[in-house]
Amino acid sequence: MSIVVRDVREHELDSVLALNNAAGPAILPLDAARLRHFFDTAEYFRVAERDGSLAGFLIGMGADSAHDSSNFRWFRERYPDFFYIDRIVVASRRRGGGVGRAFYADAQSYAEMRYPQLACEVFLEGGNDPALLFHGSFGFREVGQHVMEEAGVRAAMLMKPLCSYPWVRDTYGDALPEVEWLTRRRVPAARAAQAAAALAPRPTGTCP
Repeated sequence: MSIVVRDVREHELDSVLALNNAAGPAILPLDAARLRHFFDTAEYFRVAERDGSLAGFLIGMGADSAHDSSNFRWFRERYPDFFYIDRIVVASRRRGGGVGRAFYADAQSYAEMRYPQLACEVFLEGGNDPALLFHGSFGFREVGQHVMEEAGVRAAMLMKPLCSYPWVRDTYGDALPEVEWLTRRRVPAARAAQAAAALAPRPTGTCP
């Protein structure tokens, strides 16, 4: 009955897509190309397993991402550095069983080593008190509201300060220790390709 949170695998993308598009109006729909873009570029893309089956997923990225969401841009116009939770989806049969809290604990353990704040939004159309209560109980507070230009939906913009970050930054700077729980995260395909190109031997006689 334990919940396992781990990096998404490429062969699971179809199942993730179906889970997203069955989530209802609180989550914007995706198509396969958009989900593939997240797989290739997202800094954090993890799934939860419970009893051997997919129970949900969470996608997130840092403030320096090229993400094109208007909600993401709203935060970036106002805050210099943060980790943005683009979407979290929990399968309907698993809601209320701790999967959401497991995701947020995992995402926070990742983010607080690298960012001073967590950011996300909750759609307000039609009433969404359970989601607002969940985020409030996890330490998020509303910092404004925004109507998404691409969907016409009003969202409460939420942020949570990550109190461990200043100590981590002052102690380690950008050189975090090479311990498994910090380094085992996925490297997006696009970033891996860039890293491989940077390490490839250069033809002799060329400038760096």
